[in-house]
Amino acid sequence: MNEHTIRSVVILGGGTAGWMAAAALSRFLNNGVTRVTLIESEEIGTVGVGEATIPPLRTFNTMLGIDEHEFIRQTGGTYKLGIEFVDWGGLGERYFHPFGAHGHDLAGVHFHQLYLRERQRRVMPDISAWSMSAVAAQAGKFAPPAAQAQSAVKDLFYAYHFDAARYAAFLRRFAEQNGVQRIEGKVTAVAQRPEDGHVTALKLEDGQVVGGDLFIDCSGFRGVLIEETLETGYEDWRHWLPCDRAVAVPSAYAGDPDPFTRATARGSGWQWRIPLQQRMGNGLVYCSDFQQPEQAERELLANLEGEALAAPRHLSFTTGRRKRSWHRNVVALGLASGFIEPLESTSIHLVQSGIARLIALFPDRRFNPVERDEYNAQMDELYADVRDFVILHYKATRRSDTPFWDRCRTMSVPDSLARKIELFRAKGRVFRENRELFATTSWVSVCLGQHIVPDDHEPAVDALDEEKVAGALEEMRRGYLDVAARLPSHGDFLRHVAGRPAAPPPPPPTSPETPTFSFASESPFDFSADPL
Repeated sequence: MNEHTIRSVVILGGGTAGWMAAAALSRFLNNGVTRVTLIESEEIGTVGVGEATIPPLRTFNTMLGIDEHEFIRQTGGTYKLGIEFVDWGGLGERYFHPFGAHGHDLAGVHFHQLYLRERQRRVMPDISAWSMSAVAAQAGKFAPPAAQAQSAVKDLFYAYHFDAARYAAFLRRFAEQNGVQRIEGKVTAVAQRPEDGHVTALKLEDGQVVGGDLFIDCSGFRGVLIEETLETGYEDWRHWLPCDRAVAVPSAYAGDPDPFTRATARGSGWQWRIPLQQRMGNGLVYCSDFQQPEQAERELLANLEGEALAAPRHLSFTTGRRKRSWHRNVVALGLASGFIEPLESTSIHLVQSGIARLIALFPDRRFNPVERDEYNAQMDELYADVRDFVILHYKATRRSDTPFWDRCRTMSVPDSLARKIELFRAKGRVFRENRELFATTSWVSVCLGQHIVPDDHEPAVDALDEEKVAGALEEMRRGYLDVAARLPSHGDFLRHVAGRPAAPPPPPPTSPETPTFSFASESPFDFSADPL
């Protein structure tokens, strides 16, 4: 510690973003000097509709030392193996975007290239038949692999569905136990340093003044610090992602929850379906150029699988991001930083990534511009990557049944996405650049699922014996089916989690030949590096 060490971090806003930041900073900046304070108002509340995640959240929870079973119990959570897309490529069609990989590469050749050659030779099942996560999801099965697991079971990757408000409350308890101070109140004024515009203090409605060195803006769409105070500016992406409204409602449902999210394309947008333990999360994302709020609400309610449990909530948003995520001594997270619709469940991951990069580039009170510039460059790349992948779903459609889908099908796209589409269309090539979130499995799933079929395959595939490759593919496919058949149902596993102690006994030893499943709270995978 020295005279330049950050003494006070002030987080404006609670919700998922605010309490994720508070929990992480209380864990990784526990140096005896740096204090973390969070200001939020119960009157303002939070958006709180994001309930689906992607696998890297497991790393975040593990780094905090959170027991997975306790987390599932406290948040009403379920497990997620991927996303089922309905009616996106065309009406009456569906495909699955799984977590983890498709099959296994052979002799250094990507699996999907082997698959592309095989489908030129014979009629083939959908490529999801070679995904452990997809096969288990379609069978309604789930259990995390044991550390000693062999064979196909180790290819099962997962994330979570949960109640976002309960997750925020769960993290609040964690953060407060680690010394984070919470202050109830609304900000009425922001003090800035005259010479450089750095924020120095927040004045609250009750007259209290909260000073700080570093401020984290988690104030939602308003961006009280990053935008209303610092006037950072916003990059509008509605010309590529035209949906700008959403309506959300929870509903009742019978039976066990599915271990996957469903996204169903509608006439002017799409509907999400997220199964939790006690309810179903539902919402309709739509474009106000083609649908009015009353119409959207009626469409959503008409497509629920059970009785609505609350009045529908309407939201407005502009897809895009702040021109800088870190400006002066303010770092924006969550909706204050930007918004990309939750089609691929990336909202919480963008928060997590922002926190991880902030910790890696954590400043001192001199605020070296090189740290800020590197943070902004990395967040720029991440947002652009997610943006392009979500745009792909709209662009890669054959639908022309509504004006909305006509616009999407014929719109221009960013050059970065156009290049990826053409590379895939030619010979199925996918290149992961820089720190891209979405890897080969993701691009292959959406492209093939929505009819971007390569004209050919990589020449390297032709060096492999056709019959041996066909035999290997069949062996893989049967292996995934065999493992899925022996998994417990998702419902049975959830009931097991609800009734067991937080600290489970170690799993029994496993022979190399026998894939087994463990009810342990830990899994052997490091999801920070796994493909999505």
